[in-house]
Amino acid sequence: MQEIEVKYRLRDLPALEQSLAERGLVLSAPITQDDQAYARVDWSYGQSKIGVPFARLRTQDGRHLFTVKTPLVNELACLEHESEVADRDQMHQAIIQMGFRPTVRIVKTRRTAQMAGMELCVDEVEHAGLFLEIEKVLDAGESGAVAQERLDAFARSLGVELERTADTYDSLVRAALV
Repeated sequence: MQEIEVKYRLRDLPALEQSLAERGLVLSAPITQDDQAYARVDWSYGQSKIGVPFARLRTQDGRHLFTVKTPLVNELACLEHESEVADRDQMHQAIIQMGFRPTVRIVKTRRTAQMAGMELCVDEVEHAGLFLEIEKVLDAGESGAVAQERLDAFARSLGVELERTADTYDSLVRAALV
């Protein structure tokens, strides 16, 4: 499946919550996501991510999810495969054995709302700040870039101060820590 997203630094959470409420949306209770990001051993920050597979191991509510994302047209439009795994430590070792190395740990508190096939996520990311991320799974043949333009238009229609970023959370956290 192709998952696309747009991401924004969020400056005024109460204004966003008010705008969502005006559309009949309420953010969910917060959940914590503990993600370990992985890159191939021959890739390093500063190189293009397009066409390069990246792995993630997430723990949320006692469940462990293994994800591989390959950016297609940009870092936020990816071919994605995800599956639950029973043992985080064993999966970590398997990922390393497959030729990946751990890059950064991303810990965030997430609240979500669903609307018209979109998932709106408000994320408080340790070391990086507060973000609004809007995700959508595309139908076969749909353009990621065109879908991102539609998601951006929706985000702008919310009428709150947003600063768009093309960076992924691993890049944002890494930049904050170096």
